[in-house]
Amino acid sequence: MSLLTLENISRRFGAVTALNDISLSVEPGELRAIIGPNGAGKTTLFNLISGFFPPSDGRIIFEDAPITAVNPAALVKRGIIRTFQITEVFLDLTVYENLRVAVETAMGLNIRPWISRASRAKINDRVDELMDIVKITNKADRVAGEMSHGDQRVVEVGIALSRQPRLLLLDEPTAGMGDEETNHMTGLIRALNKEQKITMLFIEHDMSIVFGVADRITVLDNGAMLAEGNAAEIAANPRVQSAYLGAAA
Repeated sequence: MSLLTLENISRRFGAVTALNDISLSVEPGELRAIIGPNGAGKTTLFNLISGFFPPSDGRIIFEDAPITAVNPAALVKRGIIRTFQITEVFLDLTVYENLRVAVETAMGLNIRPWISRASRAKINDRVDELMDIVKITNKADRVAGEMSHGDQRVVEVGIALSRQPRLLLLDEPTAGMGDEETNHMTGLIRALNKEQKITMLFIEHDMSIVFGVADRITVLDNGAMLAEGNAAEIAANPRVQSAYLGAAA
């Protein structure tokens, strides 16, 4: 059984067709890249999967249940977790505090007037675990707003992990990063998939990253499915080459 299936998905905004007749399946444990020129429909695709608006046509199925009309909050509870192009962290809180708030929320403890000692210990253990997973323990006491963009993105991934995602959507996770930060994020993406066994979809423009980590690649162009395959197949596809050459011209 596929984890996620899109069946003939289209999305129209008035007279504009952002996505047209997209069908794809994502298998459990897969690391899938979504690529394409600007305006290809990549973010719209993520918006549909994460419930920010419904498709105009077609069905979305997650873990064998239709989610076409399910709202984002309900999808988070089902395990579809997303990060965005713009980093979303609490800039005036430390790394530890950002993750603590996320863990308390995930455990349903953020609305309680007090938290028991046992629950507090579980929260602390989970925060420590998340910091270790994303490799940011040495910056636990740093205020997020004083950190680099790359480190803020890592914190954001840690926040996403607090919800124990069944499917993690990363929207341009390395955008705006230097080489060292990009290497950290790339290694983190690979580790989350291979070691933590998290199924992932990510949008990325850097083809060296895409070809280096993705199991499969889906290419969109002008809202339509252009190609799908592994790195070698996509690199050799003349239609993909033409689309990217045209975008660069």
